[in-house]
Amino acid sequence: MIIYYHDRAVRVTSQAIQVAGRSYPLTTLSRVWHRRGERSWGTVAGRGAIGVALIAPLVAAAIGIVIALRLHTSTSTTVLIVGGSVLVGLAAAPLADFLLGRLDLSYSKGARPLEIWAEVGGRPTLLVRTADALKFGQIYRALQRAIEAAPRY
Repeated sequence: MIIYYHDRAVRVTSQAIQVAGRSYPLTTLSRVWHRRGERSWGTVAGRGAIGVALIAPLVAAAIGIVIALRLHTSTSTTVLIVGGSVLVGLAAAPLADFLLGRLDLSYSKGARPLEIWAEVGGRPTLLVRTADALKFGQIYRALQRAIEAAPRY
């Protein structure tokens, strides 16, 4: 028996695909396809919130600088306000690194779950559903390789 893919939830072998405790022998799969699930608007909104969080400190710094220059105060007060605004803008750098990492992760997970379907005994059956595009690709390719290598009777 050859193992094409294995993790905690899914195992693809030369004989079957096992998903969450259920086993589907490859010989019972007459057709396999994939599709995208419904869009997760929560994920899309989360990406928008990350974008706002990235821009907010820079906008606050710019507003502080504009206010400091518009106010007719002493030079030392203006320099103090501009300096504080610049520090607020610079504080965005470590925050930006964290937020860009989260944004990148949200794109690798995707806004739509990916599904692998198969006809099992003539009935469409959902085999795998995941939002992780990398994991989905690995499972789907492993299943393709297993089916191509499996003897047909």
